[in-house]
Amino acid sequence: MNSHTIITITVIVYIIIMIGVSLYARTRISNSEDYHLAGRRLGTVMLAGTLAATEIGGGSTIGVTAKAYGVWGISAAWYVIATGIGIFLVAFIAPYMRKTMATTVPEIIGRRYGKISHLITSLLSVISLISLAAAQITACATVVSVMLNINFSVALLIAGGLLVFYTWVGGMWSLSLTDFIQFFIIVFGFSIAVIYILTNDPHGWTHIFHVLPKEKLSTTHLGWGAITGLIVMYFMTFCTGQEAVQRFYSARNEKIAIRGALLCGVVIAAYAFVPAIFGLIAWVYYPDIAANDALATVAAGKLPPLFAGVVLSAVLFATMSSGSGDLLGASSIMVKDIYYGFINKLPHTSESELKNSKRIVIIVGIIGIVIAFFSQKIIELLIFAFTIRATGPFAAYLFGLLADYVTPRAGLVSIITGTVSGIIWQIIGQPFGIYSIITGALMSLISFLIILKIDRFKGVAGSPSLYKD
Repeated sequence: MNSHTIITITVIVYIIIMIGVSLYARTRISNSEDYHLAGRRLGTVMLAGTLAATEIGGGSTIGVTAKAYGVWGISAAWYVIATGIGIFLVAFIAPYMRKTMATTVPEIIGRRYGKISHLITSLLSVISLISLAAAQITACATVVSVMLNINFSVALLIAGGLLVFYTWVGGMWSLSLTDFIQFFIIVFGFSIAVIYILTNDPHGWTHIFHVLPKEKLSTTHLGWGAITGLIVMYFMTFCTGQEAVQRFYSARNEKIAIRGALLCGVVIAAYAFVPAIFGLIAWVYYPDIAANDALATVAAGKLPPLFAGVVLSAVLFATMSSGSGDLLGASSIMVKDIYYGFINKLPHTSESELKNSKRIVIIVGIIGIVIAFFSQKIIELLIFAFTIRATGPFAAYLFGLLADYVTPRAGLVSIITGTVSGIIWQIIGQPFGIYSIITGALMSLISFLIILKIDRFKGVAGSPSLYKD
């Protein structure tokens, strides 16, 4: 049996096991809260695992490996380090998220700023989450196409279909249980894989680093402006991103929300250089491949077949987990905030909400597959999605959680101003290398504070508090 066959069989067995876990998770779902929030019963390690597996997805594995293979070199690690720092910082806001007993980000916006702000944020979040799912489907397809040696378009259909089914079956319980497994395999498996490849180089492990151009070994080649921008971007997007926030809502209590986020941030930051080194190894051994194929090519070519199969399987399912969280988040918002919030306001049961949630997962999944077909980008699509969802709602959501006094007008103006500013900055090419998400969020913050000051001066009544105690 050749190595390619062993890898393929290993991946298929792994997929079957994970689907089995998902089917088991289905037995734990009796209502909508179980499907969307795992019954709000996640502990510290489970929360850290599902957060890490969500963020160590296509962008943080395949995407970073591709960027390290390309122009970023080892400095591509900052994409993951920034992720860890972002989650670490969000840990100090996480207990407030959990305390709201909410399900979605737009729900918080709606409670404090009214229906128009609620609807705008819902639409922005759905667009962002579907775009994020498309990026993860693209990442999954790169692994599938290399493993099975099939056409990329066919791989997209396979990856997208698996992703939709995986989400549809078990919801947040499915994600939490499988994420816990991916968390350990990705972090420890990949680290061992890098050590194995470096120590088994026939010319000695230092050979790889001697061959590399100097700029590829520069840890700051990406530039401090871009590095700072990534940290700010991730802090902002994890504050307002449904797929991350939904996991904080799923924590057993506020203390666990903090501990889970802190543990997740530390682990992700420590793992950061692993995918970047994979990209450098690929550049040395396979200089003529497509950048997106770098991770799968190195794993298949430089690791023992069974080990390669397990590692690639973990990448595939961690990426699916990220995409699954995006689809589940989009479904939560479309059902709870848009459908039952604006279209069908009649009383409904948890069972009917659960059925509609599953239907929406299929719809948004199909849209994500179509976007993936036309885009076939990973990092670029991720950054676009982060910009769309965070620039406008950032200030309103943050102050909505933390401040006693806010007004509907401050929230609405800041959401519109931040979103429009971010989009314009993106269109004109992000002058001075400043990310559009930062420019948009800054405008959102400034406009929020100005309008809030005016409303306070006029004696405008503040919005009701989120917290009953």
